[in-house]
Amino acid sequence: MRAHPAPLRPRRVSECRPVRIDRSRLGLSLLMVLGGLALFVAMAIVAMWPTGDSGLRSPGGGSAQLESATVTSVEPGRCRAAVAVGEGAGQDPEAARCRRVGIELTSGPDSGLSAGFDLGPGFSISPGDDIRVTATDLPPDAVVGGVPADRYSFADFQRNSSLLWLALAFVALVVITGRWRGARALLGLGASLAIVVMFVAPAILEGTSPPAVALVGALAIMLVAIPVTHGLGPKSVAALLGTTAALLLTIGLAQFATDLAHITGFGSEEASFLNAIGGDTLSIQGLLIAGIVIGALGVLDDLTISQASTVMALRHANPELSARALFSRGMSVGHDHIAAVVNTLVLAYAGAALPVLLVFSLADTGLGDAINSEVVAAEIVATLVGSIGLIAAAPITTGLAALLAVRTDPELLHDDGHGHHH
Repeated sequence: MRAHPAPLRPRRVSECRPVRIDRSRLGLSLLMVLGGLALFVAMAIVAMWPTGDSGLRSPGGGSAQLESATVTSVEPGRCRAAVAVGEGAGQDPEAARCRRVGIELTSGPDSGLSAGFDLGPGFSISPGDDIRVTATDLPPDAVVGGVPADRYSFADFQRNSSLLWLALAFVALVVITGRWRGARALLGLGASLAIVVMFVAPAILEGTSPPAVALVGALAIMLVAIPVTHGLGPKSVAALLGTTAALLLTIGLAQFATDLAHITGFGSEEASFLNAIGGDTLSIQGLLIAGIVIGALGVLDDLTISQASTVMALRHANPELSARALFSRGMSVGHDHIAAVVNTLVLAYAGAALPVLLVFSLADTGLGDAINSEVVAAEIVATLVGSIGLIAAAPITTGLAALLAVRTDPELLHDDGHGHHH
């Protein structure tokens, strides 16, 4: 009897061939635009790359040397400084109330030494806590007001180990749930943080225009993070170009809105500190605009990728849909997406301004006066400008994705950018 050959397992096209973006001039043209953008960003980064010496220094001559210590005891009592100057509970009981904290140094030249310091109310501290302390640079036998001076003072809590465990839990959860795609997302996140830390912040400190640095940095983050996470198929091309258009609109609107509303950027202590050490080198208003651009980028990536992915999924599910139909159905999803991400952006900025809102509430400041203040008005401008950029990104990205989708083989759009291509 003649044996029948075993049936061949059908192979998914997306597993065997690379995604072809277009069979006409459109895909090639968009790729050329994307390539030109990448070349421009690379040249701009080279031109703006920080030299490593901004010439700016903290007024105190640099950060204090911090040492690690472990809390060995916490005893309630009166502040020794208050006792030394004759101030007691009769004048202000709260001012004289302290806790005597005993510590053991675990780093630095005095490692293993036992010491102590006074700590006022407001901190929850217990024996066994790991903290950071700073030396007072007083001799061991120094006396202030008839009371032996403390050689160390409290600086902060030691958080490195807690943050490390939290980060490891985050990485594990992303990899377990997202698998290879999640690992790629982590690579994109690492690249994004590296661009901000190694390029954006140092270049701004050296006096380069903050909006220009932020725009170039945001484009660089986009050009690295999206392809690394999602591959370089029709979906990513549409998302990259849609995000670029939205970023250009956002930075233009941010410049216009801050000038129109006379937002100076001096709404925080950090801005005043940077102005004190930077003088004419740093543009505080430019820093505000840069923050708006960088802050909007994260939400823009989410919206543009989701819109492009929706269009590609529709095309794969129904190859008969035209570009107009893909755009219409994609925007029906986009309307919900816009509402969701705008709400996210508003709540993010409202959360950042919450302490200020509480201060205004305690001072019984009217709503109109609160909104007119620099610190609240800056958050409102950032929210509105970022939201306008998000709203514009949806139709732009959806339209580009629809034009690319109808020119791409529907079978190649399955799991676009994520499959193993051979």
